[in-house]
Formats: sequence, structure tokens, C-alpha cells
Amino acid sequence: MKKVAARSIGVVIWDYVKLFGSALVIALIIKTSLVEAYNIPSGSMEDTLMIGDFILGNKFIYGAKIPLLPLRLPAFTEPEPGDIIIFKFPSNPKVNYIKRCIAVPGQIVEIRNKRVYIDGVLLQDPEFSKHTDVHVKPRSAFDGSRDNFGPYEVPDGHYFMLGDNRDNSYDSRFWGCVPRENILGQAMIVHFSWSPDSKAPKVNWNDPVTIIKSIAYNVVNFHRRVQWGRIGHIVS
Repeated sequence: MKKVAARSIGVVIWDYVKLFGSALVIALIIKTSLVEAYNIPSGSMEDTLMIGDFILGNKFIYGAKIPLLPLRLPAFTEPEPGDIIIFKFPSNPKVNYIKRCIAVPGQIVEIRNKRVYIDGVLLQDPEFSKHTDVHVKPRSAFDGSRDNFGPYEVPDGHYFMLGDNRDNSYDSRFWGCVPRENILGQAMIVHFSWSPDSKAPKVNWNDPVTIIKSIAYNVVNFHRRVQWGRIGHIVS
């Protein structure tokens, strides 16, 4: 009887191992191929996306990368102007950026005194985009490409990206276009939003006390720090 009981416990444990293993594999497949969560650390996409927003990105639409292989699934569509895209920063692929696609291969981008023209046609600014600096910088300025740029033809296999916070965005005006292979997915929805708080204790992972202080502070201030109105916001 003891052997039978021991064997039954072993079978139960093995069943749990298989269950959790399968769940882990499914979660990894979803994360690498279908949907992934990202957070917004800067204000370059304000007021479309705010600092502290956590968004879900659709990795399937543009053809997700197959885990452990240098291959992609077939894309449902290619990136189009107006899409808000998550991509690997060309100068440092370990860092993810999020910007709005403004132009696709073959299109000509020109910025004249802050106004964006695509193929010679004035581009309507996105609903929540903004300018925060009334001054127009000339081309001769150090960062003059912010307000006056091009004309520039987007090369094959590349995409031109701008932040919606036009005067405070480090984007294709300064570092060039994004190669197709760097594109990870399209932003879909804000699933959580956490407001910045300068009073929140800083965390030092080598000091457990700071971790406890941070957790305690955020538990007490949870209701205040959550940006409830942002949750469920469709990204467009």
C-alpha cells in the first residue's frame, strides 16, 4: 500500500510539472510571437502615450519572430503611416523604442517650420500630438533638423518614425530610419498606467530595506498612483 501511495504522489507531482511546464511554454510562445507588454518611460509620445503607461503590443500583425530561429511568421500587413510601432533602436538593438510611423519606403519626408509634408502634401497632426516650443529652429542650429528637415526619401526596407511630442522626441529626424527587421509590433491598448512620483523611495536592489520601503509606499499610495482613466485606452 505504501508503494502504491508513493507512486500516486509521484504521478501527481509529475502531472503538476507537466501542467506548469506547458503553461510556461504557452506563455513564452504568446510573449515572443503574439502579444507582449511594454512600459512607456519617457514623454516623447505625449499626449498619445503618457509616462507610466503599460501597453500591449501586437507582435503577430507584422510577422512575429520565431523563438530561437532567425525566421519570422508571415505578416498580416506591413507597417503603414499612422501606426504606432514598437521597434529595436537601430543604434542599440537591446533598447526598445515606440514612435509613430510617418512614412514608408519610397515616400519623401520634409519638415518646414515644424509642419510635416509627405510627398509634398501637408500631414495632419495626430489628435493628441503637440508642440511645446513656439520657437522654430533654423537648419543651421545644432538640432535644426527638429523643425526643418529634408526633403528625404525613405529607403527600401526602412520606415520613418516621429514622436507625437514633436519638440521633445529623439526620432528619425536625428538618427535615421528603422530597418524592417527591427520592428517588433504595433501598440494596441493601455492595460495599466502608473503615474510618476518624485516622492517615491528609490530602490537599491543591493539594499533590501529600500525594496521594503518602496513596496510599502506603493501599497499605501496605490489608489493615488494608478492613472485609472488611462486603463483600457486604445492606442491610435
